[in-house]
Amino acid sequence: MDQAGFAELLSTEVVSGAEGLWANGRQRPWLRGLHLPAALRPREVRHRPPLGQPPVPAPLRSPRSLRGWRGEGPRKVSAALSRSRLSRRRLAGRSLRRLPGGVPPRGEAPSMRSLWLLGFALGVAAAGGAAGGGGRVSAERSAVWGPGLRAAAVLPARYFYVQALDAQGRRFTSSPGENTFQVKITAPDEQFTRVGVQVLDRKDGSFIVRYRMYASYKSLKIEVKTRDKHVAKSPYILKGPVYHENCDCPQEERSAWLEEMNCPQVIPQIQRDLANFPIVDPDKIAKEIPQRFGQRQSLCHYTIKDNEVYIKTYGEHVGFRIFMDAILLSLTRKVKMPDVEFFVNLGDWPLEKKKPPQNLHPIFSWCGSSESKDIVMPTYDLTDSVLETMGRVSLDMMSVQANTGPSWEDKNTTAFWRGRDSRKERLELVKLSRKYPEIIDAAFTNFFFFKHDESLYGPIVKHISFFDFFKYKYQINIDGTVAAYRLPYLLAGNSVVLKQDSIYYEHFYNELQPWKHYIPFKSDLSDLLEKLQWAKEHDEEAKNIAKSGQEFARNNLMGDHIFCYYFKLFQEYASLQVSEPKIRDGMEKVQQPDDDLFPCTCHRKKTKDEL
Repeated sequence: MDQAGFAELLSTEVVSGAEGLWANGRQRPWLRGLHLPAALRPREVRHRPPLGQPPVPAPLRSPRSLRGWRGEGPRKVSAALSRSRLSRRRLAGRSLRRLPGGVPPRGEAPSMRSLWLLGFALGVAAAGGAAGGGGRVSAERSAVWGPGLRAAAVLPARYFYVQALDAQGRRFTSSPGENTFQVKITAPDEQFTRVGVQVLDRKDGSFIVRYRMYASYKSLKIEVKTRDKHVAKSPYILKGPVYHENCDCPQEERSAWLEEMNCPQVIPQIQRDLANFPIVDPDKIAKEIPQRFGQRQSLCHYTIKDNEVYIKTYGEHVGFRIFMDAILLSLTRKVKMPDVEFFVNLGDWPLEKKKPPQNLHPIFSWCGSSESKDIVMPTYDLTDSVLETMGRVSLDMMSVQANTGPSWEDKNTTAFWRGRDSRKERLELVKLSRKYPEIIDAAFTNFFFFKHDESLYGPIVKHISFFDFFKYKYQINIDGTVAAYRLPYLLAGNSVVLKQDSIYYEHFYNELQPWKHYIPFKSDLSDLLEKLQWAKEHDEEAKNIAKSGQEFARNNLMGDHIFCYYFKLFQEYASLQVSEPKIRDGMEKVQQPDDDLFPCTCHRKKTKDEL
């Protein structure tokens, strides 16, 4: 099945149907996994516009017969199911579901009339809905899609997705095995292919295949196989040139690059931030911003001119410029950037406080607040994780998806938090943990801001792997000095996030919805215990919130999304400039790295013989 066909399959939504077998347009849960005859299928079908790629699988609902047995172990569950042939069959239909399926009313059970209708149509023996092919992955029906299959979509680590389906086109909703798919990437015209490949099992029937190229090639051949059979349209041929991350070969046409990267036309947060600055005068800000902020802040003045990056720093602590330098250099290697001049705040706190619009200065920051007018970028942490994926970082938006811990039902039901003492509310959280250890497990891994209180809130505990956070069902996200930059990774897991109300935000926060993507609690933590109690009493709703948050992270915070955000931000900011950006006195050129072991030849740049 090709990408378009799979997207169309997923875009079909049932809205009405045979009485008793369908409820509010949704197939009843005990029917999922069954292929109903045409007579029992809905007469009316509505289509959602395809998004161009399969959405993330809907959360798996536990059969009603299992709801009282969570945490009781396989033997008790097995004993309970053995009492009912229908229950056994219902369980058999859970690991594979026909696409798509709505969310049923909670606690819904089959009526006798519905069971009679089903038995009449299918026969009692057919009611199990077992997957075709013995539940085996189908090479032909499984789907492969994503930006890593496009030669022009250059990323530090390219990636694409594989979704396991069975012979009837039913999607796996749990892992078919981490070694189900084998991926081989070669350069047909080369003796050696310098590409690192990883297949990451997301444990929901889908996989991320990521690969980092260490040289550029005329073309690439990507083979995806299962049981020695090619999957979907494998092998995929990327007709090049196919450039690696360090290749300095920018796309001259910005519109073409935006299309190649599948960037959105409008990013709401950028529109909100730039609305405060109808015009930008580079000559004016070059003089006024250093006078106002240069002596006491960590500030960088950048100019991008003819796709070269120049910088002048102000203040004593400017080490974090390495993150900004790196993303700007990476962008200029990929696309011809507009000429633009701007200031970046390297500190934690936003700088431009609210005041009359005519007095505002445009400052780019990694964190925004409701009390400031800074222009927000993706955080240095998220930016660095994108640039160094499959490099020097181990925590990134892809690796976390393959390390989400036990299934929802098997997670520890204690709320979890670890971190340093960078905010008073974090002290209060540790106090709550001491008082209610069976509800909250919170402890400090380092003391810095409140060292004098270490005897009250210590001792410090050892650091644990971030992936081990997801052994716990409830993740507490609480501000540090500003917003806690761990939120993208927490959302990407399969635990539910409880997020503190805050004046601070990252570039994506305003697109999140409380009670859809996370559970909110008050900034003073006064209702945190109440919200945790709600989550425990509404387990299915909490699981749905966790899944929605995970879908948001998968669809909005991957590497290509971060590159799109930066480029769109600088492109739209550049359009507001009323004078030409300049390379100012005291600026130095930021050099492209020269340690590439396998330099590329850019087909867009003419050689001396061609001039």
